[in-house]
Amino acid sequence: MDVMKPINISSKELNENEAFSTVEVGKLWATYSGNSMSVQILQYFLQHCEDEDIKTLLENGIALSKDFMQRIEKFLKQENFPIPVGFSEDDVNLGAPRLYQDEFYVHYLKYAAKAGLSLYAIAVPIVMREDVREFFIYCNHCTTVLLGQINNVLMEKKLIVKPPKIPIPDGTDFIKKENFLAGFVGDIRPLHALEITHLYDNIENNTTSKALLLGFTQVVKDDKIKALFKRGLDMTDKALKQYMEKLHLENLPSPSFLDHLVTTSNFSPFSDRIMLFHKVDMFAMKIRSFGNSLAVNGRRDISLLYGRTLINIGLFVDDGANILIDKGWMESPPKAYKRE
Repeated sequence: MDVMKPINISSKELNENEAFSTVEVGKLWATYSGNSMSVQILQYFLQHCEDEDIKTLLENGIALSKDFMQRIEKFLKQENFPIPVGFSEDDVNLGAPRLYQDEFYVHYLKYAAKAGLSLYAIAVPIVMREDVREFFIYCNHCTTVLLGQINNVLMEKKLIVKPPKIPIPDGTDFIKKENFLAGFVGDIRPLHALEITHLYDNIENNTTSKALLLGFTQVVKDDKIKALFKRGLDMTDKALKQYMEKLHLENLPSPSFLDHLVTTSNFSPFSDRIMLFHKVDMFAMKIRSFGNSLAVNGRRDISLLYGRTLINIGLFVDDGANILIDKGWMESPPKAYKRE
């Protein structure tokens, strides 16, 4: 950091007497809940993993989640704040048969780590207490290192299609025509680099999400949750094909489906509660991802696709949350005092 001058101002003295703000409480609560779920899911995956490199990735993921949870518990206890219930060994059956192949675990780890990274990265600029901010910087750094390991395994074992390449431009250019935004009729321009990037990223996320949902749909016990999962499967499959088509029309590669990595087992390794929470939570995370995609997109046809997806995801999350509430499974985040 030699390029920046130091500034002799710190909030550490303030930390000794300053109570948590809603930002610190909310982000710590969400991080704890998400990582308590990850520990249970990954420990089951570890029971059915033969590849030594993938096993190391799973062990690293579990170690990080447990470490984050322990640090959060310390923060909350200092403030006499209740520890979230989260998830426990009651939500997983480690003796259940294999539901996914080893290769799927690497894709899942990337899918989950990217979701975690979005949570930690957003916390850093809005957290004011320096000790909590340093914690999220630590989470951000550790998760980035894990993602590097995951990408190395994916590439070394040839488990992923490399991101598309485009020609190096002859020079810089400025947009001169309004048809830059066109996407339905007329002179439609090729996709630009940021549009390709986010299409690729959304396809990568959704192929993993679809395979995970496929396994969950096979083993879930509650008929209402099964119907919701089937709806999520259909929605994800349709969106994936539309995103892939945008790349294929321009002869660009896209990540492949992972459905073949789901076994035929119908014996559930997970409680219905953790599976439903997982999909509601991860679909909610997709809203942020598609919002980022819309922010850098220029073509109207792609904007329409993302807009439709956002509406469908919002309805899915709402219906899933209602089921969680009806069954008494949704733990309430910390909330403001209700004044009459």
